[in-house]
Amino acid sequence: MPPVELTFFCELEGEELETLFADPSVIAHLRELRARLALGILDFSIQRSRVVRRLNESGIPVVAWQLLPKDQGYWYNMCNAPLAVNRYGAFCAWTAEQGLQWTAIGVDIEPDIAEIHQLLTRKLSLARTLLQRGCSRRRLYDARTAYYALVTRMQSDGYTVESYEFPFVVDELRVGSTLLRRILGVTDVPANLSVLMLYTSFFRPFGAAVLASYARDADAVGIGLTGGGVDLGDFSQQPPLSWDEISRDLRLARQWTRKIHVFSLEGCVRQGFLEKLKRFDWEQPAPPPPPWRRLVELTRRALQTGLWLTAHPFISFAILVGMVCLVIWPASGP
Repeated sequence: MPPVELTFFCELEGEELETLFADPSVIAHLRELRARLALGILDFSIQRSRVVRRLNESGIPVVAWQLLPKDQGYWYNMCNAPLAVNRYGAFCAWTAEQGLQWTAIGVDIEPDIAEIHQLLTRKLSLARTLLQRGCSRRRLYDARTAYYALVTRMQSDGYTVESYEFPFVVDELRVGSTLLRRILGVTDVPANLSVLMLYTSFFRPFGAAVLASYARDADAVGIGLTGGGVDLGDFSQQPPLSWDEISRDLRLARQWTRKIHVFSLEGCVRQGFLEKLKRFDWEQPAPPPPPWRRLVELTRRALQTGLWLTAHPFISFAILVGMVCLVIWPASGP
């Protein structure tokens, strides 16, 4: 058995998806790697149904990665929980109608895709929206309640649920804060497996250090990007990982978990990584601690301290008053 359980994300439209799997070597490679596929449910098309059935017949475990239409936010977030509930109902009907089989359900917790595009064009308007949302705890509570009910429903339907989450959630949960989740419009969910999205291509030149820091706190790790994915404007312009970079990330992640998700399958196929992964030497020692590791650790501590202060405003105020008194007291003495 391989020393890790690899899962490949795939986020393609129907026709592109069929074209990818028209090459029989793709399924053959996945089978040899004993890998899973987290397939983005962009639609309920005939093309997607045909591909899933081929994967089912080939014994490839398929995770149904839940997504919404882009005009509904695309990913699960604080503002679209009712739409996510309706979409899951439609997914269940499609699954039954087409006779599809899933090994798990994946829920992707990220901000509204429209807000990411807005960040590039209307920063001031977006800043006002985020500030107002950061001051509202009720919306987060309502969204969390709705998503807890939805995930519980998925589990009652017999599915294991895995969530794909930003790494900062670890820092927030550790200190009992909700500020960043409220600002970005994301929430936590009671998944069976939490996958931290530690895509080093987004964090260059600190990527390896970020991965090494957060991987120890993760149930599972998402690495990438090798290419592909939804168009996010300037955010999508990062060069994909090279083979040397993906090898480094695999070995770093393997130190902490045997469950590794790779974004994306289409990028790996394009760069010829699947064939190389079949010969990958997992016994080779992990690389030494990457540069910038200490800086990343200090940044995380500073972030956790700041978040703790926001979660304990009365204590923060008392500390501030005490510091002021210490400064003023000597000046008022004889």
